[in-house]
Amino acid sequence: MEFPPGMNPEYPINDVYLGQLRKEADRHLERLADRASQVGLSVKKQVVIGIPSQKITAIARDNGDDLVVVGTHGRTGLEHVLLGSTAERVIRGAPCPVLAVRGRKPGSAQVPDHSSPIAVRRMLVPIDFSDCSLDALEYAVQVAKHVNAAITILHVMEPVAYGLDFTLSHPSELEAKRARLGDRLRDLVQAAAGWGLQADEALRGGLPADSILDYARSRAVDLIVMGTHGRRGISHLVNGSVTEGVLRRADCPVLTVRSPKFAPDHRRVVQKIELTANS
Repeated sequence: MEFPPGMNPEYPINDVYLGQLRKEADRHLERLADRASQVGLSVKKQVVIGIPSQKITAIARDNGDDLVVVGTHGRTGLEHVLLGSTAERVIRGAPCPVLAVRGRKPGSAQVPDHSSPIAVRRMLVPIDFSDCSLDALEYAVQVAKHVNAAITILHVMEPVAYGLDFTLSHPSELEAKRARLGDRLRDLVQAAAGWGLQADEALRGGLPADSILDYARSRAVDLIVMGTHGRRGISHLVNGSVTEGVLRRADCPVLTVRSPKFAPDHRRVVQKIELTANS
């Protein structure tokens, strides 16, 4: 239950307000717990007071949870600036992977259809060859194996920028870079295929978030799996986040991986790849 910091929850008016919120929350949780129990899930209900993103991440850390599942409105532009995003704040602070599921679009009367079982047949894993993106790929391989899904490993070559001396890369250098990236992608695909998965690779150009979303829509992807650095403050403002850009506009669920949890005896499928910024 969201409650502004600094206000006294025991103040009479606030106490009445929170009491009404708790009754409503308990009623909704009971209904959701009954639905979950009907499909054989064990459910624990909990209501807490505070800032949602902070409480979610704290409870996930205290419980040692393996996955957090949050809904997202998919707000963009000014609406996103004004209202923020609990999902994005959870992603930046959660101690485990976070699955963000898109609800109905803002202003839309269309209600998502939950009557049919969810099927994850094709997963898209965008990577930039950083450690966190390769950790996300490792996690995606485990998930794909569990649900028997095919995976596509995608790398986006960003538009060419001028160097410090205002020169552009020679076309032959760009082709050589593309070839090196293609080789690395194929190595990763072979590693996944060696584990019994159906896997392929894709190399695209353009702005990362736009290219990822275009590819996901063109291939009817059921789940996007992405690594995230979990940047905050000035670092986040300066560097931005491709993951958050995808999260706000994706039509399918997005599984973000910052702190993956593997079994103690886990043997890594995806090996880290050394890749310089210019290679």
